[in-house]
Amino acid sequence: MNIVVSGSLAYDRIMVFPGHFADHILPEKIHVLNVCFQVDGVREEFGGTAGNIAYALRLMGEKPVISATIGRDYQKYFQWLTKNGISTDYIRIIEDELTAGAFITTDRADNQITGFNPGAMKFSSSLDFEWLEPSETMVIVAPGNLEDMVSYPRQCKARGIPYIFDPGQSLPMLNPKDLLQAIDGCMILISNDYELDLIMNKTGLTKSQLLERTRTIITTLGESGSQVCTIEGETAIPSVKPRQVVDPTGAGDSYRGGLIIGLARGLDISQSALMGSVCASFAVECYGTQQYAFSQDEFEDRLSGRSR
Repeated sequence: MNIVVSGSLAYDRIMVFPGHFADHILPEKIHVLNVCFQVDGVREEFGGTAGNIAYALRLMGEKPVISATIGRDYQKYFQWLTKNGISTDYIRIIEDELTAGAFITTDRADNQITGFNPGAMKFSSSLDFEWLEPSETMVIVAPGNLEDMVSYPRQCKARGIPYIFDPGQSLPMLNPKDLLQAIDGCMILISNDYELDLIMNKTGLTKSQLLERTRTIITTLGESGSQVCTIEGETAIPSVKPRQVVDPTGAGDSYRGGLIIGLARGLDISQSALMGSVCASFAVECYGTQQYAFSQDEFEDRLSGRSR
């Protein structure tokens, strides 16, 4: 199966604040916020939604296609992808821009503050849908270039290609009309609980009304697992306990990778979501979004332990 991952490629600069953000923010002064958080160093990692999801898919033995843009500083990222057996053939290089960059600070309660420079992500990846065989293709439209997030769902529907819509952190930039158009007809709408509230607020639709436009809504709930909602009802999917929690950054993208693998293997939605939980449990054990690893036996052991 062709698994196309549309989204972003970015260099993540990850920082850890050895305290709690809330202790340094005065609610009555939020309108004149001026704070500085001294962090314990900074690490540069390979990231972006497309890169993170593709990495998880590759660990599971798939050969995903990344549809994204990258800047003139692409060399390190391309070397990393090639080293991990991930194709760069459909990544568009924007020579006049730097690669998108995320500056992520996490506190001791796993709260995050992120600054993001879109850079090359301002341009469409210009994916050619003509070569994709609908019956052998699955697409995930993850946060990335806004033009792609609006046009790729439309092209998937026109060609009968099943797609997952994952608006995530791009929600504030999507207008209600485009958001509804992308949701309408997707096989899965996936978000965290805050994002789902934002979707309902922007569209003016209830969860039940959204289910009239998409077959399934998956809501990720962090350490509380996730929830699968269809017209038949709701199913709680448990989280999978990691050996240790080191860094939650990228766990959501890892979850999506495990979910897609389950679907590609013909598993039902609940089994696929559980595979997402297993994949995410490995991701939080390491710093960085593409630094974790597991063998197929390790994955199956953790999956079977959760399934009992």
